Amino acid sequence: MPKSGYIAIIGKPNVGKSTLMNAIIGSKLSIVTPKPQTTRRNVLGIYTQKETQMVFIDTPGVLKPRYELHKSMMNFVEESLSGADIIIVIADVTRPETATRVLTPPFIEALKTLKKPCIAILNKMDALSDKTQALPFISALEELGVFTEFIPISALQKDNTDTLVHILESLLPEGEFFHDPEILSTMPQRFFVSELIRETVFELFKEEIPYSTEVTISEFKEREKGKWYIAADIIIEKESQKAILIGEKGSKIKQIGLLSRDKVEEHLEFPVFLELFVKVREDWRSKTTYLRSFGY
Repeated sequence: MPKSGYIAIIGKPNVGKSTLMNAIIGSKLSIVTPKPQTTRRNVLGIYTQKETQMVFIDTPGVLKPRYELHKSMMNFVEESLSGADIIIVIADVTRPETATRVLTPPFIEALKTLKKPCIAILNKMDALSDKTQALPFISALEELGVFTEFIPISALQKDNTDTLVHILESLLPEGEFFHDPEILSTMPQRFFVSELIRETVFELFKEEIPYSTEVTISEFKEREKGKWYIAADIIIEKESQKAILIGEKGSKIKQIGLLSRDKVEEHLEFPVFLELFVKVREDWRSKTTYLRSFGY
């Protein structure tokens, strides 16, 4: 009998949730940057092997909301928990002071109420010179009373991720596959293109610019002759940010375009003509009207 199920990956910002899903799936589905709060929406990744299908849900980092955008992000996390068969909580083992704060208190209480299999992942083990340094971390996690398994891994190096996969297989319920075994995700290509552009902004800019940026795709079409045409709007919150994003004589927006195009072409596996537009939507992170229009 086949086994299949949904697996939510949750945790604080920048602990390696997206890196783990990409490592298991074997493809870059979630964007990854050194900055926290890179992931804003749930991203589905599908792992299928023989009689097993796991549908991973990579979620935004758990935080205390400061904007309406943050509230929407936390709603995505809550949705992933309610629909999941198994829950993975990732912790950064290099930060022992966070062991008792791997999630905010409301999410810890939610895990206790749900009573679903919940696995604690101790990530970034490769950064520890002495692996026994992880033992106090595990003890602190045990005291929370929500975890059934504790698995040390390095998502970046793919160390011990096979052990995690085997344990997940044992916990999956029996049932037919949810998705075609040949696909890796059900997310539309427009989503991946917008995320790759946003990733580039995160890589090139500091401070508030990346966090004030949203990317939407206005056109995505095949021309009769030549490359596919993609038009994307880079949304920011202030006119002053627009000038920084464009740069002197358009130098920065050109750089964003060139780097993003390379990523998009690698992902889509065909050449594209990418055109970028910068638009201001004042304080969009705090306005529900804008957030709804952007799909939050």
